[in-house]
Amino acid sequence: MTTETNPGSCCGSHSCGSDAAVDVQGAGVTTVYRVSGMTCGHCEGAVSQEISALDGVTAVKAVADTGEVTVTSAAPLEDAAVRAAVNEAGYELVGRA
Repeated sequence: MTTETNPGSCCGSHSCGSDAAVDVQGAGVTTVYRVSGMTCGHCEGAVSQEISALDGVTAVKAVADTGEVTVTSAAPLEDAAVRAAVNEAGYELVGRA
């Protein structure tokens, strides 16, 4: 079985238009990351869901149009943990914005 991955699009069978902001609650350290490959609301939701599962994350807002993901956490996050979460969602962490 061959699986093709197209990092430029994920919308083959998904409905775009979900609200990608995940607001868990609270305030703290806010960091903006650049993520490549997001093209729609589904992409934003996938990235937001994976990052929001990291310990200490209180809010995530991903914007496909800009490639930016704003993360609020109780304490600074390790870049490696954020990179792993973004990779798990199927995208690439470019770095901090």
